[in-house]
Amino acid sequence: MNILLWHVHGSWTTAFVQGPHTYLVPVTPGRDRDGLGRARTFDWPGSVREVTPDELRESPVDLVVLQRPHERDLAERWLGGRRPGRELPAVYLEHNAPDGDVPRTRHPCADRDDLTLVHVTHFNRLFWDNGTTRTAVIEHGIVDPGHLYTGRLPRAAVVVNEPVRRGRHTGTDLLPALAGAVPLDVFGMATEGLPAHLGLPPDRCRAADLPQRELHREMARRRFYLHPVRWTSLGLSLLEAMHLGMPVVVLATTESVEAVPPGTGTLSTRPEVLADAARRYLADPQAAAEDGARARQAALERYGLKRFLDDWEQLMGEVVS
Repeated sequence: MNILLWHVHGSWTTAFVQGPHTYLVPVTPGRDRDGLGRARTFDWPGSVREVTPDELRESPVDLVVLQRPHERDLAERWLGGRRPGRELPAVYLEHNAPDGDVPRTRHPCADRDDLTLVHVTHFNRLFWDNGTTRTAVIEHGIVDPGHLYTGRLPRAAVVVNEPVRRGRHTGTDLLPALAGAVPLDVFGMATEGLPAHLGLPPDRCRAADLPQRELHREMARRRFYLHPVRWTSLGLSLLEAMHLGMPVVVLATTESVEAVPPGTGTLSTRPEVLADAARRYLADPQAAAEDGARARQAALERYGLKRFLDDWEQLMGEVVS
């Protein structure tokens, strides 16, 4: 099939485009938010083709994967009047947990009969008000980076984008206390200035933004992965850390409680429990390696790429037929 989707979430799209189709990704001259084109820091196969809005008007499209509310109108305009959900089969992929007045958060696609609303976690489907729209859950899949874990550096790896702006959502306010138990290396976009923002010296907190191929190797050198996130969808970085063979220390919120089984790390809603787990891993590298090996096996079984692609093949076949 020819599948149209926008480059919105680089890590998720990296897994999705490993399938057997042709993936049409819009590109604009300025490579703005509606035309980023192919990823520059992720490895995407040649089946991902950049298309301009003018080229899309005449392009054969079998399925549209919408990811943001405004994309339906944008697609109709760029596709020469072909409406996703009417003239073209469509799904709406929701990456995020609801925000705002959460118990009553109504999804923008609620009560629609022309598309399927796909959530990436069961938690997200439960917490969004989807109305009568047909829903499905396809859990994340990860392109396996390999068992790279060494854990030689007695530090914690944290991966978060825009930690200063997102603040309490990503648990940024919890980092100073946790840095008292273990030195932190925080990776991600817009992390520059984070140590100063938190009032932490360089020996307790460092920050860097690395391409994914470098990021995985650097994460795996740290003793464990710390996931202090309060309220976002299930972070792909957590699943990537588990694939790397890292033990994980995780705030027990949203879908994390499903993703981290016993024996792979520590789950708790109490930051002091996470701090204690951090100290144990610093003191016992062997225990960290053993928990990390179990974390990798659990992640491969639940969040492997083949299961992810098979689930999408089944759903897309239903939608297109």
